[in-house]
Amino acid sequence: MSSLQGKVALVTGASKGIGAAIALELAARGAAVAVNYSGSKAGADKVVKEIEDAGGKAIAIQANLADPESIGPLVATVAKKLGPINVLVNNAGIYDFSPIEGITPEHFHKQFDVNVLGLLLTTQAALQHFSPAGGSIINIGSVAASGVPAASVYSATKGAVNSITVALSKELGPKQIRVNALNPGMVETEGTLTAGFIGSDFHQQTIKDTPLGRIGQPDDIASIAAFLASDDSAWVSGQTIQASGGARL
Repeated sequence: MSSLQGKVALVTGASKGIGAAIALELAARGAAVAVNYSGSKAGADKVVKEIEDAGGKAIAIQANLADPESIGPLVATVAKKLGPINVLVNNAGIYDFSPIEGITPEHFHKQFDVNVLGLLLTTQAALQHFSPAGGSIINIGSVAASGVPAASVYSATKGAVNSITVALSKELGPKQIRVNALNPGMVETEGTLTAGFIGSDFHQQTIKDTPLGRIGQPDDIASIAAFLASDDSAWVSGQTIQASGGARL
């Protein structure tokens, strides 16, 4: 599995969950991986160690994508230590559900600053250090983009990710940079466990509503991300791929 041999990948929010699984999978296929984290240094270091123990190359880099000033140095460090970027996975994101009565400017900006503005500014900075040969940008969205009750702001951020993906695929295509969105359904991660989704009535209903009869695991998403990162998907751009076991919200 060396389809990414010689490539450099930056995965944001990669200290745990889906981001960690993607970082590990890209490394397993030969990429040198920059593991970005915001607060969990121990988690990022664990991912890096696992990659290195398997014979791969990785570095951990701290940056809070809610802070625009941290993004430029993050990307510059990746390019300095690993080389020109071939793959950017915009995975960093947060969610904070609330009914309409509870929405405040703080609630709105907390999610949009990371999920949308952070994604845009990271992409902008990465383009300054992208390989002249082009590459792949993968935006991790969510099936919640279609609209989830009591999550209107989060859903709006992921709807924006879909729109940005199409717009950038058209804008960056002449540079041979492909841009796709990968939208998971419910996935068992540290985040969904902490939030109380796993084992809840919502979890059980999701299983019932999923034709494949289960919720996702991080590796289910990572393998698709690796396909989108590789030349196997050289003719795929501007697409929104739902990875939800057939479930549709």
